[in-house]
Amino acid sequence: MSAATRDNVSARRERLLGEAPGAFAVARFVRVTPQKSRRIADLIRGMEVTEALALLQFAPQAVAQDFHKLVSSAVANAETTEDLDGSGLVITTVLVEEGPTMKRWRPRAKGAANRILKRSSHLTVVVQPADSITSKNRPRKNRVGGTPSGKV
Repeated sequence: MSAATRDNVSARRERLLGEAPGAFAVARFVRVTPQKSRRIADLIRGMEVTEALALLQFAPQAVAQDFHKLVSSAVANAETTEDLDGSGLVITTVLVEEGPTMKRWRPRAKGAANRILKRSSHLTVVVQPADSITSKNRPRKNRVGGTPSGKV
């Protein structure tokens, strides 16, 4: 990024990337629960972009389609704003945050009502060039059957 555009960097970009090259994309108010979104986020974290897009294209989960769009958008942002090569990018950060919850009521027997919570998510994907990622801040590939940190 040139020095002229560095003056008006958003706080979100500063928080996600700092001075490092890369780009990000955000999808807010996605109508999928954060728990379901985190399953897919854990799959693609640390992957190369081309590999992640192939995985997301054929994943059976509905939120995979949202993540596919989001990764494609982050790559387009990197190519447009940062002049980076899209094929050499790695997904370094995937954030899934809880969005607002819509509360609905379902009628039950004897005049009672059950509450239905329709949850939403805010999704963020950060991509960076593979050569700019050092070994200490490179995300670890997840082990099959385990959590990213190894703790349960």
